[in-house]
Amino acid sequence: MIKLHPQLKKDCIPLGEFTLCSLLLLNDANYPWFILLPNRECITEIHQLSEADQQQLMAESMFFCQCMQQVFQPDKLNIAALGNVVPQLHIHHIARFATDACWPAPVWGSVTSIPYHNKQIETIKNQLFKWFDNNKKQAFYSVDTVTD
Repeated sequence: MIKLHPQLKKDCIPLGEFTLCSLLLLNDANYPWFILLPNRECITEIHQLSEADQQQLMAESMFFCQCMQQVFQPDKLNIAALGNVVPQLHIHHIARFATDACWPAPVWGSVTSIPYHNKQIETIKNQLFKWFDNNKKQAFYSVDTVTD
């Protein structure tokens, strides 16, 4: 994993690595909210990646979208690469539900974040890792997470 922007380091829990991207869990239990972070230095925009990396990013993102759809069964997936606060290229993957804290509004700044408890993190990891084990289209390696 490349060096995380300080805001990502503060807000996220590393879960593992795909071929190109690190998978991070945003520490906000209001929604299943993940970040794919391409492991390339000094990149702020998708078009700055090589063509091969662009294709790999799309493949990993679509693979992870399928995972989120099956694991969380959301009403909608929100996928975004904003970079207004954190310039380091990262792609948000958020499972949204008609019953969530700010539906149908955007999640940014809408409600106070609720940090996960260790048991919730372990449950999410187990759900995702089980799905990855059963769907081998993309390589994925888990990392040990250190939580409070």
